[in-house]
Amino acid sequence: MKIFHLPAKVHALIFDIDSTLYTNEEWAFEQVDAQIRYFASLRGMSVLEARTLIQAEQERVLMQTGAKPSLGNTLTAFGIPISESVRWRQALLEPGRFLGADQRLQATLAELATRFTFIACTNNPVLPARKTLQALGVDDFFPVCIGLDTTGVSKPHELPFRLACTHAGASCTECLSIGDRYEIDIALPLELGMGGILVDGVEDVYRLPAILL
Repeated sequence: MKIFHLPAKVHALIFDIDSTLYTNEEWAFEQVDAQIRYFASLRGMSVLEARTLIQAEQERVLMQTGAKPSLGNTLTAFGIPISESVRWRQALLEPGRFLGADQRLQATLAELATRFTFIACTNNPVLPARKTLQALGVDDFFPVCIGLDTTGVSKPHELPFRLACTHAGASCTECLSIGDRYEIDIALPLELGMGGILVDGVEDVYRLPAILL
């Protein structure tokens, strides 16, 4: 865990979901690779060729911008619009095959909920995001889930973060973004005046009450 900034007054916690509220390398890989395999089938290429093509494009953008793009943004370079990427994920992603109820996470969020409002903000569409929260047994903690199909843009675009603050009824300076990727979940929120905590997975999330309460 690395704490980049804690606002003097925190009203809302804006949580990333994948690899933040759970730690499961198999599912983290599968939800990306399922889309790449489908892309390969559409393009008539091998899965290895598709993986190599996607990786090369992400590395090209990283070299130009200093930030690795999301898969959704990467696919747009190959003529796959965000709206199509959303449909792929809605059809392909089944987190319940990999994830189960996390009682320790449930207890952690229940403790934090005594003081903070929660917003989920993810680069997945809302449907698979909700399936993930349901599999973990924490869906009820997140009345608002902002996904790729909510705004039509992926983090680190500022729109999902600003919308999260609006739903929380708070200014950016009263919100704290929590996620596992600095360039996706933390860097832009810091620019917007939000707080930022980078986590290595759910084990770090378990420690948040000791830091924030």
